[in-house]
Amino acid sequence: MNRLFKVLCVGGSDSGGGAGIQADLKAVSACGCYALTVITALTAQNTRGVQAIYPLPQKFIAAQLDAVLSDIGADALKTGMMLTADTVNTVVRKIVQYRLKNVVVDPVMIAKGGRMMMQETARRVLIKKLLPLTRVLTPNIPEAESLTQMKIRSIAAMKKAAAVIGDLGAENVVIKGGHLPGRRSLGGIDILFDGKRHYEFSADWIETRNTHGTGCTYASALACGLAQGKNILQAVEQVKTMVTQAIGNSLPLGKGHGPVNILGNL
Repeated sequence: MNRLFKVLCVGGSDSGGGAGIQADLKAVSACGCYALTVITALTAQNTRGVQAIYPLPQKFIAAQLDAVLSDIGADALKTGMMLTADTVNTVVRKIVQYRLKNVVVDPVMIAKGGRMMMQETARRVLIKKLLPLTRVLTPNIPEAESLTQMKIRSIAAMKKAAAVIGDLGAENVVIKGGHLPGRRSLGGIDILFDGKRHYEFSADWIETRNTHGTGCTYASALACGLAQGKNILQAVEQVKTMVTQAIGNSLPLGKGHGPVNILGNL
């Protein structure tokens, strides 16, 4: 029997099924890995936005982490929505306690509908404590701007921002270019900085409003690649192809932004 690679996904639950833990479960399964989950918050949301957020108590988040890691373990860990500084601190403690490697951090800050998904104190703790434990950080452009306090309007600026974030402690940084001005003519370009060099990963632009869950899917699939032993270049190249296909197979659900569909790749 082939080894079963386990990926632990830490984040919020999306009642609309398009992002968060629900997107993680689909992405990890599509990559042939086994998904474990720790819920940090419950959200009431749909394709039009997030209507309510209920953060879970820290003791319960820690209990979930202990339950999974003390018994099953994980070959990679992916974080998504972490609303509060206490949540980030809890996750950091468990990463250190269980000596987890292949930590992929998707710094979820703002939902597509504009709802704040990470408090400012949580952002500061993420920078100070979580980034030094992170193998790959996967911000989109607005998130990269928040982390670097700089405007990003070009590929050159993306590269500069990736290096700045790398200096904050993350081993590798992937800035996703979906929000880049003029992106339709350039295509979808992501920038990887591995601490020494920059790499570009591009794909044709797909014209659709149904991109809900793109970031969650990207980070979870990337965690799978690392869990399976791929190097960072191999993992990012595979993910770029998978997520582009998932956007192409996206589902026109609801009245807002429908979800990407990574299961449509199979």
